Amino acid sequence: MNLTKSQATEAGPPTEVPAPLTADIVAGLPPLAVALGYLAAITLAELLTTLTEPRIGLALHSMILIMLVLHAALTWDRPIHGLLVTLTFAPLIRLVSYSLPLFPFPLVDWYLITSIPLFVAAWLTARLLGLSRDTLGINLRRLPLQGLIALTGLSFGYIEYRILQPPALAASFTWQAILVPALILLVSTGFFEELVFRGLMQTTARQVLPRFGLLYVALVFAALHIGYKSPLDVLFVFGVGLFFGWATLRTGSILGVSLAHGLTNIVLFLVMPFLAAAS
Repeated sequence: MNLTKSQATEAGPPTEVPAPLTADIVAGLPPLAVALGYLAAITLAELLTTLTEPRIGLALHSMILIMLVLHAALTWDRPIHGLLVTLTFAPLIRLVSYSLPLFPFPLVDWYLITSIPLFVAAWLTARLLGLSRDTLGINLRRLPLQGLIALTGLSFGYIEYRILQPPALAASFTWQAILVPALILLVSTGFFEELVFRGLMQTTARQVLPRFGLLYVALVFAALHIGYKSPLDVLFVFGVGLFFGWATLRTGSILGVSLAHGLTNIVLFLVMPFLAAAS
């Protein structure tokens, strides 16, 4: 209702009504509550994408991405800013993997194609947050221990194959057929995903959630595996995520876990399908 000039004079000066949601309110929310809220939203989006209509889940992922960007802009001077920025990779990974026209390409090439724009985003994010290569764990510290960590990927790949039993991503079990797919899996899943989850996300999560940062990132990592439609695999991936997070903290490097992650997928998609078929 509008007031005339005389009515406004009689009524006195207008009272300023505070906005229901201000930058100060958003910035003052408890970090753990914010983190859990986004985790719940990401999990719901993955469930909708996998179990119902993918477009509904992707629409929710798009909303989460926009909310994270806006929330990060409102908290640019707060510690939680870094976590919000790195959390954008959760919906971004799903949106990129579903939106690119990948159907003409072999399935293994999907990993390479989707990882290219995401690698660029990871590099820009690291620059934005001022994270050095050493902070991200891109170094050669404690090489003997890194080698032992890398070898765990062989057993992880075997266990996950027993859970999922996926088809092979190569035409035959020969060096010529599996070499390029193996390199793609090693770089586009092993190194990239560890750079994002253990390098970027775990670093920022531990700054605002020092007691729960490792656990939180493992939960986000597991939620993004709901698409395999196996609750057992989600639990398995959660355990692997905890181990990878601990190993990164112990060594200060993502080298070992990147190799372990890559070997897990190589065994899962390129080795075990042929060995199982031959047995």
